[in-house]
Amino acid sequence: MSPRRELEPEFASYYGRPILKEPTWEARDIAGYLFAGGLAGASSAIAAAAQLTGRPALARVSRIGAVGGLGFSVVALVHDLGRPARFVNMLRVAKPTSPMSVGSWLLAGYGPLAGAALLSDLTGIARPAGYAAGVGAGVLGAGVATYTSALFADTAVPAWHEGRHELPFLFAGSAVCAASGFALIGSPTAQVAPLRTLAVGGAALELSMSARMPRSAGLAGETFGLGRAGALMRSARVATAVGALGAGVLGGRSRAVAAASGLALLAGSALTRFGIFEAGRLSTQDPKYVVVPQRERLAQQDREAATVG
Repeated sequence: MSPRRELEPEFASYYGRPILKEPTWEARDIAGYLFAGGLAGASSAIAAAAQLTGRPALARVSRIGAVGGLGFSVVALVHDLGRPARFVNMLRVAKPTSPMSVGSWLLAGYGPLAGAALLSDLTGIARPAGYAAGVGAGVLGAGVATYTSALFADTAVPAWHEGRHELPFLFAGSAVCAASGFALIGSPTAQVAPLRTLAVGGAALELSMSARMPRSAGLAGETFGLGRAGALMRSARVATAVGALGAGVLGGRSRAVAAASGLALLAGSALTRFGIFEAGRLSTQDPKYVVVPQRERLAQQDREAATVG
């Protein structure tokens, strides 16, 4: 007689309806917003550092990347919201416990500073004020590049919430890769030495968190390897690794290699954001990603209560 097989449990929801509502955001809007915001914020930080260390060409290229990324991210956000007035309405209150509120105020303060720094650089007008605006944009840029990780982790979407410990570091590494990649494309070879180191460091952080998050996210972590999300995440890792290798080994010798490495880093960063977005959407479609973690938490609470008793 053959041994009885353990049957896989099936999880169903009321009348077959999903337990969680799938995010209604468009991938091109929100994932694009994540990518462009990371590019903008990290570019301002690089521009401020370049400004303070006497690398004017690098500072200018990074400021262009910052304003370009900011413009794209605002357009994507407003397109998702439906009309600009909805973004303005977010500034009617300041709520420190809300990532969306904090992010809105960050963008409202960061945008004018980034724009003033670039305008002063291009025109030569009000250099001291432009210098101060560049430093301010660099400080706020760090928050702009990473606040979206808190925004995603604070949702009920299983893949995003369960990966909340790694998501901020993953977004930070991805933003650094995007900004250093953009700067590698447009900066003279003589000024890219710090960028090469930064690109390798950002890639190492992004790749390590990308590998760790599916394991730490528990059952929902498997969505990072499934379907479209899995294809995007695998492509992101390849592009990021190739870009970091090119930047670190040959980026200081060849202008063409530096530019190609920058393009690969940009592509890797964008693919990572789209992959994370797709994994979150996928994790809302199967009830098991909600039910199993809840049962595990309840069982753990029962064990702890029994131990105390």
